Amino acid sequence: MQITASRISPVMMEFQIEVPAATVKAEVDKAYTRLGKDARIKGFRPGKTPRDVLRRLFGPQVTNDVAASLMQETLPRALQEKNVIAVSQPVVEPGALDGAAAFQYKARFEVQPDLDEVVYEGFTLYRPEVEVDEKRVEEKLEELRVHHATLAAPDPARPSQAKDVLTIDFTVSIDGQEIADAGGQGVPVELGVGQALAELDAALHGRNVGDEVTCEVPFPDAHPRESFRGKTGVFKVSVTDMKARVLADLDDDFAKDVGNFQTLIELRADVHTKLEKMAKDRAETAVAEQLVTHLNEKNPCEVPPSLVEAQARMMEQEIDTQARRVGQRFTKEQVDVIRAQIRVDAERKVRAGLLMAAIAKKHEFKVTDVDIETGMKELAEETGKNIAKLRVEYREKAKRDILIGMILEDKILDFLESKSTIVEGDPPAAPEAKDEGAARAGAQGEQGEQPKKDEEK
Repeated sequence: MQITASRISPVMMEFQIEVPAATVKAEVDKAYTRLGKDARIKGFRPGKTPRDVLRRLFGPQVTNDVAASLMQETLPRALQEKNVIAVSQPVVEPGALDGAAAFQYKARFEVQPDLDEVVYEGFTLYRPEVEVDEKRVEEKLEELRVHHATLAAPDPARPSQAKDVLTIDFTVSIDGQEIADAGGQGVPVELGVGQALAELDAALHGRNVGDEVTCEVPFPDAHPRESFRGKTGVFKVSVTDMKARVLADLDDDFAKDVGNFQTLIELRADVHTKLEKMAKDRAETAVAEQLVTHLNEKNPCEVPPSLVEAQARMMEQEIDTQARRVGQRFTKEQVDVIRAQIRVDAERKVRAGLLMAAIAKKHEFKVTDVDIETGMKELAEETGKNIAKLRVEYREKAKRDILIGMILEDKILDFLESKSTIVEGDPPAAPEAKDEGAARAGAQGEQGEQPKKDEEK
């Protein structure tokens, strides 16, 4: 087998492969032998059909099957022989197959760029402060009170207000026609938290059980339901029940109810510890993001489009899942903007990943059994799972590979931080931003409202 490898671009290679005539002839003979045993041709006994007859009846099929078989068998060998790893599914272009001649074909596929020299030293990184003040602790405790609150009818009775949970029956009409599947009965709505449409939420404030409310809601042109787009819906609502949140006193009994605590002091300390860990995680994430930015700026290189597409799809799925969880919907314009930004971020992440992999290879970073055990213990602390159960769970190769990848990434990031200057605190404002602001202010003074229009664009 002869292989001619050529790099079309930094991330695209092409193989021209020639399979010897003897190999082709042997494969064609095998194909016809198998076909002769299985074929049932009128006028011939099984296994006795002449090759010429089989060729006349099944020639094109045999040619295609042999060509596909030869490419499937020889391409992996060619990649291995040339020590090349394809990061995309190869696109093959077969030549004509003649049972008595060599068979040639081309295969084009994406590869990682050559990254012999990576600039990774001398960066200045800013680590945000991680101090947690008592105000944030108090806010978190208040959130816990709300989360663990009970619901009861207001006593004494009063009109509805923010944070109340109303139960409503409602219908929706458009152009005087009631939309059968748009209404609902016994629907709980918490006021003032963005759960209901803004117009409906406002209309439900100051109401009592038994009240009937009518309000109009304009639907956007990009509404997910086509028949609603650009129309005005008329909501007719009946308030059937109202409950207010009853918050428990912030004391030792509350601490016992919300967790494995004996006193409020213990709960407060736990909240402080968790907030501090979250702040540290955010700080480390901020540092990692700065490293990604610096690596991209200092090491411009092409990246395989297929890897970018895969990363972008994963990021889109994460955003979609999060949006569904909170009931958020995006307009078409918002989706277009989000996808464009995701594409940029995906390319940056892929490039940084390739650069970090090159650094890891150069310095021979490895993940040891001790590293994995430490990672398991940290994971057990974070998730609250039993360490023995985690060990069993992470015997699965896919999960174990993810854990190893996370540990390796942490090692690389620690190494890169050691080669950088870490400054505690937020980064200073960029001089360019100040200059741009001054320039815009001057332009606004000379040209009136025009700069405002530019900014809006």
